[in-house]
Amino acid sequence: MPACNVNNVELYYEVHGEGEPIVFTHGASWNHKLWDPQVEYFSNHYQVIVWDVRGHGESTLPPGRIDTEDLSRDLIGLLDHLGIEKATLCGLSMGGHISIQTAIRYPQRVDSIILIGAPFTSQFNWVEKWLYPMNLVSNRYLSMSIFARLQARFFSTYNPDNKVFIKETVSMLPRKNWVKIWDAVTRMDSSKDLEKILCPALILYGEYDILVRHQQVHMNRMIPKSTLKVIKHAHHATNLDNPRDVNAYIDHFLESR
Repeated sequence: MPACNVNNVELYYEVHGEGEPIVFTHGASWNHKLWDPQVEYFSNHYQVIVWDVRGHGESTLPPGRIDTEDLSRDLIGLLDHLGIEKATLCGLSMGGHISIQTAIRYPQRVDSIILIGAPFTSQFNWVEKWLYPMNLVSNRYLSMSIFARLQARFFSTYNPDNKVFIKETVSMLPRKNWVKIWDAVTRMDSSKDLEKILCPALILYGEYDILVRHQQVHMNRMIPKSTLKVIKHAHHATNLDNPRDVNAYIDHFLESR
């Protein structure tokens, strides 16, 4: 099992293909298998790196509260371990926010970023200010199996394979890990720093994704070299719901930089 020790965490990762490196970072409660359609497509021409964020999948989670800055430090540590000086970062949801913060804090290490259904704060409007703390409380009492079924129902379109992936992945996540992870996600905030992202950026979101789509237009305004595209027939699991369009937009973006 390929793994590296970074910031006192054993990070699981996989490398596929050769060429310009692209690092794919999954959303909260999921794992690296989220990116299977992109691994298959892009590893023919790029070096594709997928990994499990601390506390997810095969990666460990140390005791204590998660320092949100550790998430971007982990990503840089993975690049250092692999000897990669600069890479394109692609992330969905939490993985997108990790990519955002990495581009802000380590601009010399980021060639471009691709954000899919990515939030940049949990405090964008009054709905989120009310909803996120409520979710933090409910996550302490819902079983992971119930939470997994709810995600499968509301985070993906009606592709049964996608729903199976979500149910299985979320159900395997220890609840104590999830409580700590969600606490960290709600504390991440890049709202004052989006203008610092000077590399080319592609922003994608599913047309049915009601979770963070209202943040995407604002990000497009604030990030100077950004392009915004809507993915048809897709929800929050955007790259699984419509991999063809997601891959096509990413492919065009990478070739046109």
